[in-house]
Amino acid sequence: MEDALRISLVGISYGLILFLIASGLSIIFGLMGVLNLTHGSLYMLGAFIGLYVGRQIDNFWLVAFISGLAAGLFGLLLEKVFISRLHKQMNEQMLLTLGFVYILANVVLWVWGPYGYSGSLPSYMRGSVALGRLSFPVYRFVLIIIGIMIAAALWWLQEKTRIGAVVRAGMDNKQMIMGLGINYDLVCSEIFFSGAFLAGFAGFIGAPIIGAQSEMGFPILLLAMIVVVIGGVGRVEGTFMGALIVGILDSLGKIYFPDFAIFAVYFIFVVTILLRPEGILGRKPF
Repeated sequence: MEDALRISLVGISYGLILFLIASGLSIIFGLMGVLNLTHGSLYMLGAFIGLYVGRQIDNFWLVAFISGLAAGLFGLLLEKVFISRLHKQMNEQMLLTLGFVYILANVVLWVWGPYGYSGSLPSYMRGSVALGRLSFPVYRFVLIIIGIMIAAALWWLQEKTRIGAVVRAGMDNKQMIMGLGINYDLVCSEIFFSGAFLAGFAGFIGAPIIGAQSEMGFPILLLAMIVVVIGGVGRVEGTFMGALIVGILDSLGKIYFPDFAIFAVYFIFVVTILLRPEGILGRKPF
């Protein structure tokens, strides 16, 4: 029982890292119809920038904010300079963002080399908490709390605020909100920046447990896309549920059937596509 609890908590903490990445990807795709393949690379960028800045600034949360800000600004630049010129050109958008995946991976490889890195933690987040006969890292509890708080804040923004109403309306009928005089381009830019910020933020806070490598962008993107498909496009609560499912299943799989753990995640993905293609709580994006 204690082993199952510990493994589940590990899966939840990992799942909430995936949630931070997938929530931005989900809302960007739902609002703009843009499958931003660079989203995983923004996660990687946030991790490496945070590791570099962390050597200069001894403030974990400030560095986390700077990592998210750097990724957010790069994402905003990508949206303004490139993606906005390819409106409704899905194939071209995918090729463009896929190109940036390789560009960013090679830039990181050139600057930081082919080695893996691990983030460091301040002293108050090190150590473990006793769970019966077992122990559980304090930092994973911190990740769980951060993930739940951000999920609650995103749900509140989407469901209870004016900007959330605009985003929900934009997912259903973009022409309507433009006809009401709402600046659709500005809303898209704000959402793109916010999604990229969360990806970069997740990259830094995830580095102490996941690490940072130049090849990490695409694998984490695939998992984030699976989370979005399982949970449903454009729904924060659906993405949250999908992230927990993937995180816990991945954690249980690595312990009980390590050779087939990744196949279990893809199996759930395929079952969702077959039985409920819009996801657990999703809506059709168009």
